[in-house]
Amino acid sequence: MIPVTAQPEPADFDAKVRKKGLAYLNKHGFLLSQPLPATTQIAPYWRDCLTDLHQAYGGVCAYIGVFFERVMGAGSVDHFIAKSTLAGQAYEWSNYRLACSTMNSRKREYNDVLDPFFLAPNSFWLQLSTGHIYPNPHLAAQPRRIVEQTIERLGLDDPACRELRARLYQEYLEYQLPSDYLRKLSPFIWCEANRQGAL
Repeated sequence: MIPVTAQPEPADFDAKVRKKGLAYLNKHGFLLSQPLPATTQIAPYWRDCLTDLHQAYGGVCAYIGVFFERVMGAGSVDHFIAKSTLAGQAYEWSNYRLACSTMNSRKREYNDVLDPFFLAPNSFWLQLSTGHIYPNPHLAAQPRRIVEQTIERLGLDDPACRELRARLYQEYLEYQLPSDYLRKLSPFIWCEANRQGAL
């Protein structure tokens, strides 16, 4: 996970998502400043901006830091502030993080995950050969614990995630791919390889 720069709201977002969403909440009597009632499902107008979200963030999952193809349908909108927590954030572009479906399903409504929009650089370190992700050892105890919680909550260091990162970096080396290609494929791996002088 690396810092992600928030991208501007698309010009048609208000008409396509926000206005429809707010009208829906108002019609059903949901207060914007309150949590949604338990098990409530609301109209998923945010899906109408998923292509915009994918384009705005270069197709890179905000949490695992790897590119995924939009055509494969593996992308989703993560509401950083969960819809169940604050109804008014359900249809706000600034609350959306592009996430692969695996990361989104792991984050769910939990609030103990670091926000990529406000992440300090170099909070997460990576062992390039194994794909092992861990907190920057120079962090103070409290920030280090928050990084650990994020890794645990999202399963960022599970065997599948490790294998993916190690394989992408190995392919970059084996096929002598350009560093710009690695940067597009996985900005997180690229940043770590750059930090370690391995590009």
